[in-house]
Amino acid sequence: MGRIIAIANQKGGVGKTTTCINLAASLSATKRHVLLVDLDPQGNATMGSGVDKTALAHTTGDLLLGDIAAEELRASPPESGYDLLPANIDLTAAEVALMEQPDRERRLQDALAGVSSDYDYILVDCPPSLNLLTVNALVAADSVMIPMQCEYYALEGLSALLETVEQIRTTVNPRLRVEGLLRTMFDPRNNLANDVSGQLLMHFPEKVYRTVIPRNVRLAEAPSHGLPALRYDKNSRGSLAYLALAGELLRRDEGAGGAAAVHL
Repeated sequence: MGRIIAIANQKGGVGKTTTCINLAASLSATKRHVLLVDLDPQGNATMGSGVDKTALAHTTGDLLLGDIAAEELRASPPESGYDLLPANIDLTAAEVALMEQPDRERRLQDALAGVSSDYDYILVDCPPSLNLLTVNALVAADSVMIPMQCEYYALEGLSALLETVEQIRTTVNPRLRVEGLLRTMFDPRNNLANDVSGQLLMHFPEKVYRTVIPRNVRLAEAPSHGLPALRYDKNSRGSLAYLALAGELLRRDEGAGGAAAVHL
């Protein structure tokens, strides 16, 4: 069974989609089978994977409403190395329709059940809010990875997200845990960034990834070409950082007895 990781933070612009795309590509480069689920109506993970979101006949919105199966929806972008369940703005209308449906918070969990055995990792790109789409991701997930910029409001936003994770863990999904906190767009020359990073390490010493994602122009340019940074410029600092993150994730899994779940 594939391990499902929701990549979430209710604050926008912290690198969720960049992390989804580049971690998926990096895990794929290590011969793991990876599925990326775009659960954001902006469809940035879809476009960044080289799929035209304006030309989609079906999206993850149809998946949540039960109008299409994951096996039928998934695409295999040729340059990415991973499979994709794509999204676009239609997902917003689907979320509204979902509000009237029974078991609305379990729709993604049910939809992924039929394909999870095909993958080692399933990464879910969440929207920048704690809405029903994010709740679906957290209910389906085994864990949540939280990308964070080291800035003034980061810790306050983290507290709200951790409260939501705990509520879902105690009421709906007892296996849910925090996968880790990922420092993104990090500039070591910034004193505030260093201060916030130090606070994260002090308060969550076991959860903060050693890997730090730097500010990198190649990471910013790659989505406009519909490519992960690894395919756009494999030697860039951003590409190497996400390869290091993939390695750290795999080592953590193997240390926790997860080696059998991946292809070595």
